[in-house]
Amino acid sequence: MAYVVAEPCVRCKYTDCVDVCPVDCFHEGPNFLVIDPKACIDCSLCVDECPAGAIFAIEHLPDKYEKYITLNIELSQSWPLIHSKIDPLEDADDWVDVEDKFHELRLS
Repeated sequence: MAYVVAEPCVRCKYTDCVDVCPVDCFHEGPNFLVIDPKACIDCSLCVDECPAGAIFAIEHLPDKYEKYITLNIELSQSWPLIHSKIDPLEDADDWVDVEDKFHELRLS
C-alpha cells in the first residue's frame, strides 16, 4: 500500500482527491474516504489535492495514524467506489483542523 487516508479526513470528506485519481481507488463511507491499496498505483496525485492534508504515503504516515492502514484496507472492501468529486460534508470546514477525531468516524 502506498497511500493512506488518515484522521484529518474524518467529518470532512473533501473529495478533490477523487477527481485526480486515474484509477478510481477511493471508497466512500458516511464521513470518511479510504484508498483501496490493491487499486492504488502510487501516483501521488491525490496528496496535494486534499484540503485536509489527510493523505499520506505509508512511509510518511505519522505513528499516531497507524491504525488507519488497516481501516483503509478493510473498509475499501465494503464501502462503495466513488468516481467523481462531490460536495464535502456540510460542516467540513468546522472539522478540518480538529485533532483526535477517531471517535467521530462512522463506519455505517
